[in-house]
Amino acid sequence: METSSLTESARNGNQAFPIAIIGAGFAGIGMAIQLLEAGIESFTIYERAGEIGGTWRDNTYPGAACDVPSHVYSLSFEPKADWSRAYATSDEIQGYLLSIVEKWNLRRFIRFDTKIVEARFDEKAGRWALKTEAGEQIDARLVVAAMGGLTEPAYPDIKGIDSFSGKLIHTARWDHDYDLHGKKVGVIGTGASAVQVVPSIAPEVERLTVFQRTAAWVMPKPDKVYSASEKRFFADHPLALKASRYIRYWLSELFGPMVFLNSDRLSALAEHQSLRHLHQSVSDPELRRKLTPRFQFGCKRVLISNDYWSTFERDNVDLVTEPIEEIRSAGIATADGVVHSLDAIVFATGFDVGLASTPFPVYGRAGTLLDDAWADGARAYKGMTVSGFPNWFILMGPNTGPGHTSVLVYTEAQIAYVVQAIQQMRARHLKFVDVKPEVIAEYNKGLQARMPRMAWASGCNSWYLNADGSNSALYPGFAAEYILRARHFEPEEYDLAPQ
Repeated sequence: METSSLTESARNGNQAFPIAIIGAGFAGIGMAIQLLEAGIESFTIYERAGEIGGTWRDNTYPGAACDVPSHVYSLSFEPKADWSRAYATSDEIQGYLLSIVEKWNLRRFIRFDTKIVEARFDEKAGRWALKTEAGEQIDARLVVAAMGGLTEPAYPDIKGIDSFSGKLIHTARWDHDYDLHGKKVGVIGTGASAVQVVPSIAPEVERLTVFQRTAAWVMPKPDKVYSASEKRFFADHPLALKASRYIRYWLSELFGPMVFLNSDRLSALAEHQSLRHLHQSVSDPELRRKLTPRFQFGCKRVLISNDYWSTFERDNVDLVTEPIEEIRSAGIATADGVVHSLDAIVFATGFDVGLASTPFPVYGRAGTLLDDAWADGARAYKGMTVSGFPNWFILMGPNTGPGHTSVLVYTEAQIAYVVQAIQQMRARHLKFVDVKPEVIAEYNKGLQARMPRMAWASGCNSWYLNADGSNSALYPGFAAEYILRARHFEPEEYDLAPQ
């Protein structure tokens, strides 16, 4: 394994207890920092791209921003006092990540342009063999899978997609060299990226046509620009910055039941606020009707925007609700027989999340493939460990996504858990730890028993759900509960193999 970029202490540590972190996004970077804080330098981060950042490196489309407040969407152990606004833009979040990588001198631990394509566990040795796209084999005692789910763009299954003679752009792979000015542009998708890109490009294009399959619930975005004095205040008073973070976090927990519980009464409160926002944004009754969702609040991802709905009142913007039949050379044909002539098509269609599969083959004990173990749906103990796959820890694995708060709250809890596991293994000279089948079965039985009471089980289709209607994506409850459940690594829940 190439180690020229590592310090001498890290090289020595890698020989004793090499840790592989796959992915250099928020999770991988946070994991690395906490390992350093614990005095552990025996890790290497393997990043398939040429730079860190993950989601925030890749999503640079016009208007790209986070829908979680900046003070919460940052690592608690690396606070940032000078966020430019309450909801940070994509480039500012990427800048934040770059800054902490430099602060911790993490580049010495990162191997860029190194794509892992296979992982195999050697039970006798208690080690993982990772294979790179270049054919190199990497040895690791423990693997932290920090790839995340928002990496591979998802394209819709539409007839004729390859026949279009104009420009095709996905929001997660934006082509900044293509000038939209004066063009006729179609946008497919009305989710989280669409509510940002649509208002951003509408003023510059000649005509913007948005193809809507399902209307979404949209809430007002309480955004604001932080003044220079506010930034100085947070910088001079770290406790105030910490308080701002916790207030926003607990507010999200307070309003969480409106989002994740299948409760007509709670949903009605949120729906009333959203519909009020719609009426304030759109004056045309017919347009309001088309933009009104027909499913329960929280069943799909709730969106936030102050200017998405109002954009449809622009003279150069059309909302098309007729189903798309096919994409042709000149544009998009809809079920009503109309062919919408376009110069470019923007796919705001999100990501191929892969809720029940891995991005590359992972072989555990007895050569079991993780995809086969997940044939009936992805299951992991506390979202992190899978029986039969020792020393393989997943960050943001099955059922650890939030529907109402910052994903980083969950990520930090998982990072602390993995650090504890590593410390236990090193202190007790364990070859491997493997979560007991009955432990993971009991845990997931409890999670799935809650699912019928959640909003996403109320009857709509969403990326949250597997083909059979089960949910492997979201945690059915408060973030605070998950943090408490993941607070301690309990060795008795694992089969322990001594060296």
